[in-house]
Amino acid sequence: MSTETHFDKVTLIGLGLIGSSIARALRQVPVAAHVVAADRSEAVVARVRELGIADEATTDLGAAVENADLVIACVPVGAMGAVAEVIGPHLKPGAIVSDVGSTKGSIVAQMAPHMPQGVQLIPAHPVAGTEHSGPDSGFPELFHGRWCIITPTEGADPAAVDRVAAFWQALGSKTEVMAPDHHDLVLAITSHVPHLIAYNIVGTASDLEQVTESEVIKFSAGGFRDFTRIAASDPTMWRDVFLHNKEAVLEVLGRFTEDLIALQRNIRWGQGDQLFDLFTRTRAIRRSIIDQRQDTADPDFGRGRK
Repeated sequence: MSTETHFDKVTLIGLGLIGSSIARALRQVPVAAHVVAADRSEAVVARVRELGIADEATTDLGAAVENADLVIACVPVGAMGAVAEVIGPHLKPGAIVSDVGSTKGSIVAQMAPHMPQGVQLIPAHPVAGTEHSGPDSGFPELFHGRWCIITPTEGADPAAVDRVAAFWQALGSKTEVMAPDHHDLVLAITSHVPHLIAYNIVGTASDLEQVTESEVIKFSAGGFRDFTRIAASDPTMWRDVFLHNKEAVLEVLGRFTEDLIALQRNIRWGQGDQLFDLFTRTRAIRRSIIDQRQDTADPDFGRGRK
């Protein structure tokens, strides 16, 4: 194992879906000699110990990061600043601090002020997940074939960037380097606004369900069921995502609203050709995603194991 991909000590802070999946993956891939799991929840730490997915588990975040070569914060976006403030004084020179958050500009703003001199902040975002959460929800294959976007801060050490990329590649991810603000705009359209739409549609259905005496639930078609899967995602995480990427989300949401009004006009005036053209274009997008192996044509992709 080369020095670029090996770390003597890796500390994971937050053992939800992503953190516990990283821990499990590190049991299979010899990237870290010693893995420490840290979480402020006593119950989570106790469960991590029962599962045996880390060499150590503790609620003491400061002690967990001492002498760590790589620290990965796997907590909700809104908690990143508080975590950085706690661990900052305990980080050794030369350590790399990263994260797995779905927004990047906000995370840089929260964490960078607490990084001591000689510590490299290299944010990252593995674009992978399910609607499940908690230490029992993780699985080592979560990152296989998925993209991990590396968003280094200005002036970051290229060698540190390479080491973080190599780490994720060892866990099965494909990697790409991107500026934090560009990442936030891309993820607003590919992830954040779709989640917002799902939450809204399921919320509307919840109101209708009271009127229709459970018929919305009883006769749910595949499209609605897919929305409910997305809308079942962790509420704390997604609350923080929208509050910490609000500029990009509002920009994309404004464009979506304009397109929705145009679609409403097509339906109202019976403009079938416009509808057909739109549906043809969107079908091609789906096929491209499958071609690039970011999904499969199977209707239950990624869900059969849970």
